Amino acid sequence: MNITEKILAEASGKDIVHPGEIVDANVDIVMVHDLTGPLAVQAFEKIGVEKVWNNQKVVVILDHQIPAESVTAAELHKKMRKFAQDQQLLIYDVGKGGICHQVMPEKGHVLPGTIIVGADSHTCTYGAFGAFATGIGSTEAAAVLATGKIWLKVPKAIKINVEGQFQKYVTPKDLILHVIGKLGAGGAIYKTVEFTGPTICAMSIAGRMTICNMTVELGAKNGIVEPDETTLKFLEGRTNKHMVSFESLKSDSDATYEKVVDIEVADLTPQIAYPSSVDNVKPASEVSNVRVEQAFIGSCTNGRIEDLRIAAKILTGKMVKATCFPFNFSGESSIIG
Repeated sequence: MNITEKILAEASGKDIVHPGEIVDANVDIVMVHDLTGPLAVQAFEKIGVEKVWNNQKVVVILDHQIPAESVTAAELHKKMRKFAQDQQLLIYDVGKGGICHQVMPEKGHVLPGTIIVGADSHTCTYGAFGAFATGIGSTEAAAVLATGKIWLKVPKAIKINVEGQFQKYVTPKDLILHVIGKLGAGGAIYKTVEFTGPTICAMSIAGRMTICNMTVELGAKNGIVEPDETTLKFLEGRTNKHMVSFESLKSDSDATYEKVVDIEVADLTPQIAYPSSVDNVKPASEVSNVRVEQAFIGSCTNGRIEDLRIAAKILTGKMVKATCFPFNFSGESSIIG
């Protein structure tokens, strides 16, 4: 079996599973946030059970609409706080956490070999740690809150084998954009995408999180990297929970894959997804004549410290080009530079 199949087999009490098989898997952690959480709570209340299946395995994070920009958003925050209080759940409130996909691993909620579901499509980020992690809908999250279980179809697997060393300013984000451009936005629908090879082994946790995060843009069920010493080093001091032996979380040498894609990154250049689809990927040099009117640095895909350091290095000693903005901080129309 490959690593994803091994995790699903263990979680469903089976010795072996096969692609296409439906398993009833035990969930280790479920995460909801302020955007999808209120719908999950509403559905949970309709189910009619009084308590979640295990209040130690539910994480609530307020991160999408903070600070509340409207009365509606504030009411949703209030609803999630009350649910967390009533159920005695761990909640990362405004100013106490951050982007949910960063908080989860940083605070020790992500462990190799576990099954993590979240009411957010980019929950697949946690595959960077050798976990089976996938996004689910709010009503499905409600069912998990009530039962601690989820039906899953064992996905077929695509292996991405990566070799070579990145050029300066070429990053894992460029790699995953290249993969998406190569396979297409629907190139891995309900499949597991396993990243392997020397380049992945040498990649930082932040880089692994980026490539797993964006497997959902391929339509994948999950992205995953085998845990190793880099994983262990990140987790040191973040958790005191027992971790499954890494040896049991490696794909067998004779594991079957639907497709194996070999990629050499030595010649890879910075990539960009051009409108209007994530798989319309081009080298950034081909669109260098496009005027940038607004730039945002930081997200659940690339909002980690190493990303900010690269941006800072590029921008050191430079000024923002004089650009017309509708308002300055006093609310008056202005041109700032």
